Amino acid sequence: MRGDPADLRAVRVGGTTGLVSPLPVEALAVASATVHRLAAVGPAGAALEVDAAPPADGQLAVDARHVAADFASESLLRLDGQPAAGGFAPLSRFFPTADGWVRVHANYPHHRAALLHALAVPDGDDERAVAAAVRAALHERLALDVEEQVVAGGGVVAAVRTPQEWAASPMGAALAGAPLVDLRRVGSDDAAAATRLDQRAGRDPAQGVRGARVLDLTRVIAGPTGTRALAAWGADVLRLDPPHLPEPRAQLLETGSGKRFAQLDIASGAGRERLEELLAGADALVHGYRPGALARLGLSEEELAERHPHLVVASLSAWGTQGPWAQRRGFDSIVQAASGVAVMTGAADGSPGALPVQALDHAAGHLLAAAVMRGLVLRRPAGPGGTWHAHVSLAGLARWLLSQQVSSEAARAGERLKASDLERYLVDLPSPEGTVTVVRPLGAPVWSAALTSSAPTWLPTPR
Repeated sequence: MRGDPADLRAVRVGGTTGLVSPLPVEALAVASATVHRLAAVGPAGAALEVDAAPPADGQLAVDARHVAADFASESLLRLDGQPAAGGFAPLSRFFPTADGWVRVHANYPHHRAALLHALAVPDGDDERAVAAAVRAALHERLALDVEEQVVAGGGVVAAVRTPQEWAASPMGAALAGAPLVDLRRVGSDDAAAATRLDQRAGRDPAQGVRGARVLDLTRVIAGPTGTRALAAWGADVLRLDPPHLPEPRAQLLETGSGKRFAQLDIASGAGRERLEELLAGADALVHGYRPGALARLGLSEEELAERHPHLVVASLSAWGTQGPWAQRRGFDSIVQAASGVAVMTGAADGSPGALPVQALDHAAGHLLAAAVMRGLVLRRPAGPGGTWHAHVSLAGLARWLLSQQVSSEAARAGERLKASDLERYLVDLPSPEGTVTVVRPLGAPVWSAALTSSAPTWLPTPR
């Protein structure tokens, strides 16, 4: 993102994460969290008017174990003291095929239905019987054939590949030269136009992330954790979800701290009009729509830059913006399987494995938050101005992990993370549903409340 390299020399990391893996998950977790912290309170981001000052001694302290808690946050959620984590659905797992393995994601009902339809497996109330039928159907098929057939039917599956197979594939090749965070100016260079629109929307362009209006069109983990971080730094984050695709409540609560939540069908006429009004008053848009999806609603990068040149836009995808899979659905676990991470973390018997946490999701969230904060600085009249768009992909983070791989036995040893080590990083938040216990934010003030329901509108701008 072109920050000051000297900032990194001012970072002091304490302890270890306990995220033991043959791949450098600890390095990815600490580095991404540090980039986020530096964007907020480091020398390049100190003018963002956040509720925390740069460290007096010139060094930014990063608690590695707190980073680990942040990366494991969805497993630590409690509601009124009881564990509330949703976890993976019974069919969201690895299955053997005739020639290898596939990873299935079926947490959402429409993805589950697409999987069963593609495999001609009838649904039923007995989950064990359904899983057994899926296993039998997959055992007769080739992994790549399953991937093609299920994806074509709207499901989410990936064949397990080695890192070499992924790098040699057209999609792997398309990712080879992509940056981890692609932050660039889009559209007109007319900074004055952006400033005029800021003023028309009631926002002073000299303000930073505190009080900034962030429109959150993300789901699952990666995007929502990024916008959750922005809420901790004082942004007014409004999350919009489509009414016909409800998110699991536990997932909403865990990633919704400090946010307001509303439902809006942006594909409808009235919803589309309301969205334009929200964009006109926003400082940043963070979305997880697949590349090209918003363009079908008249919200391509170029159209957003023309109508809303004051916006910082940050987007997330599974596979990046280029290549044959750019518009394909994907999740952290699916990217791990396709990219070779599952092979590198697999067992001695050849069965695939997984990272100790959903590190691609969480790292992407931290980088998205950092990109938004950096974009808010760049768009200022005192900076280069203009409209700034950022993009982060889960597959890009997997590529980085594999390029830094450490496959020695030493990497598998060491002190492993235990939930009891993380209790001191938890905080209780009030909500209409009860007391929500979540991991407190890294370096930022604690949110005042859990996710709250709201109308799809902005809060009045403080004068």
